[in-house]
Parts: sequence; structure tokens; C-alpha cells
Amino acid sequence: NSLQQPQEVAESDFPGISMQYGGSSFISPLRSQPSPSVGDPIQTYFAASSVLSTLQQPVGIGVSERCVDGNPAAFLESKNTSCTRMLTNLSESCTMDPSLNAASYYSDFTVLKVCVMFPCVIIPVLQPEAPWMDGNTCHNVVSEVIYEVAFSGIHGIQNVSVEFKVTSVSGTPGTSFRQQFTLHFRVSQSRTPSRTTHRSGNPGYLTGAPVLALHFPQVTILQNQADGRCSDSLRHEVQFGMNVRTGCKFSIPLGTEKVNCSHIQETVFQALHGVRRPQSLAVTGNADPIQAEEWSSILLQNCNVQANRDSCCLVPTSLEIQVLWAQMGLRSNPQAQVLGARFLYQCESLKSLMPLTTAVSFTDMTEWPEPPRGWPSMYWKLPFDFFFPFKAALSRGKCCQGPVAGTLLVPLLGILEGLG
Repeated sequence: NSLQQPQEVAESDFPGISMQYGGSSFISPLRSQPSPSVGDPIQTYFAASSVLSTLQQPVGIGVSERCVDGNPAAFLESKNTSCTRMLTNLSESCTMDPSLNAASYYSDFTVLKVCVMFPCVIIPVLQPEAPWMDGNTCHNVVSEVIYEVAFSGIHGIQNVSVEFKVTSVSGTPGTSFRQQFTLHFRVSQSRTPSRTTHRSGNPGYLTGAPVLALHFPQVTILQNQADGRCSDSLRHEVQFGMNVRTGCKFSIPLGTEKVNCSHIQETVFQALHGVRRPQSLAVTGNADPIQAEEWSSILLQNCNVQANRDSCCLVPTSLEIQVLWAQMGLRSNPQAQVLGARFLYQCESLKSLMPLTTAVSFTDMTEWPEPPRGWPSMYWKLPFDFFFPFKAALSRGKCCQGPVAGTLLVPLLGILEGLG
């Protein structure tokens, strides 16, 4: 007797054969990770200490609304919280208290996309410097934290970004100040690009519709907050045919004069035109991103931002978006099209508090055809040989008799009066 010839094992057959003939194993079977549910705490992981924790969103407790840092942020629950941060020893807390340092809100830990799997790094929009003490004042203290979490259905959290607002706190020996925390969720874009695009007309632009930019959902300009300062998250949408002017106060955090001048210039440029400046505008309201001829490149007229002897550097303080457009096509059904656009910047010397302005102007370059010189006049023409029956009767001599002549003249006079 001999053993049977074993079957050949292919890659596709291996899991089934291993389950049929295999026994116990040191490796636990793979389990499908549950997708996060609404209200679940957002888990974080500290790699240095191998500790699992939760993303914190401090809240105020009691009449004084003193900050409590142990409140976990909940999945898919966008909310704003604020509290009062008590500082008994300002000089010590300025450099030692992690709640005042922006780095403690994104560094040294990662956010888990789903439970106990796939870490996601928090990306700060800007990285403020650590707090530092100057006399009785602590500078670069975090006053507002804004988390934006992008999620995608059962795939969980895709990425997390954080923005900060900093302030200066003074007090002897202790003081208190307000902190605000915002958690915002948005749906992450699909991994496969969709062919569905936003339209602002078909084909011409509609008045009041958003101006389309290539690879951007819309063109935006500055928008101010209630206190007149420039908003970091809110932007005003540029609408076709609508001339608009906005302004706000932009503050340079103390201590940034130590940073390279080009870094400050880039920060102010991003405040004026957004994180990324649009490169092309759609010629029509239904332009196809794939068709290059349907997009018009934006001309850029920058100002001289080279440093001079009197100031640290020159920074842009105003942006004017100039759009040239015209009506095209039939006069009975004209279609608005963009002919060209330009970004015009103006610069001034750097100040700690600068007024920034943005303006949008639309210039109509339509050349309408000349109207007609006059309406055509009516030309009345009688039918050919209209009086032939009467002339034929008269030529035979029958019109000389009285009754016949009277009979012919009566209808003839009636016809002439009608024509008259």
C-alpha cells in the first residue's frame, strides 16, 4: 500500500485547505474591525509610550466654567465648547502648561481611523511657536483650537487638520483667559474622481453664480469676523457679475519678527487669496476640466516684496481680482463668457496689526451690433391689369349707353374709394 498523491496547493486554495486540515494556532483569526458609530470616542495612540487614549475637547464646568480636559471628542458630533483657563503662576504655566502650547494638540500622537487600526497623523495648517515669557506677559498662548475631521463612510476617519489662534496673556502673579475648542466633521472626497462637476451656467455664466476655478470648488476672498478680524475658516464666495469689496484686520503674532520675512509674506498671501491661489478661470459656466481651451489663465501682477532698510519687509495688504467678460453668440440669446482675469496686489511695510482688503470687479466688454437704420416702408401695388374687364367692355362700345355706363361707374367708384 502507498499513500495517495497529495493535491497541488494553489494560492487560492490555501486558506480553505488550511482551515480544513489545520488545528489550533498561536495567531488569532482576523476579525473585521467594526466601523465607528456616531458618538464613539475618537481614539488616539501615543507611539512613544504605546498608550491608547482619546482625542480631548475641553469643556467648562461650574459657574466659572473652569476648563476640564478629560472630555473626549465624539465621532460625527460637530460642536463648539469654551471654558476659562485658570493660571495661578503665569511665568511657570507659560512654558510648562501643555494646554497653552499649540504643539500639544497635534504632536506626539496619531488619530486612529477605525478602532485600534490604521493611525492618521494630525496635520497643522500653521505651526505656531511655543509660548514664551516677556516680563509679565506670556506670548503665543493658544486661545482657539479648530479640528477638522474628514471621514468616509465605513472607512472611518481619513485625515485630521488643526488650526490655532494665539494671543498674549498678562497678569501678576496669576490670571485667567478664555479658550475655545471647535470640532468639525466633513465628508471626505471619493478616492475615484467623479465626473459630476458644478455648473454656473449652460453654457454662459448666470449672474450671481459662483466663478469657477480649475481644481478649485470656487474663488473666494476675505471675510471678517464679528470683531473685525480676518476669519481663518470663513471665506466670501466670488459671484459672477457682482462687484464686491471686503476688508478685515490681520494681526501678526508677537515673536514672528524672528521668523524669515518670506514666511510672513506667504502667510499674508494665503490670507488674501486662500491657501492655494487659483491658476485658471472657466471661460463658460459649464467648462470641462479636461478641456484646456475652456479655461483662461489668470494673469498675476505682484508687488515688490523685497526687504528695505526702513522695515523688516513689505507684505501684501490688498488684492483686486479684475475679470473681463462679454456676451457672445446670438443677440436673441446671448451667453456670458470670461475673456480674462488678473490678480493685482499692493504691498506696504509690515505692521503688527494690518488692514487687509480684497475687491472683485467685473468689466463688460460686449460689442453689440448696430441697430437697423429704419423700418421698411409699405409699398402698395395693385394686381396686374386690374381694370381689364372694364376696358374690354368699353372697347366693344357697350359703355356708351346710359344704363350700362352707370352700372360700370358705380362699382368702379366704390373700389377707388376703398383703395383711397
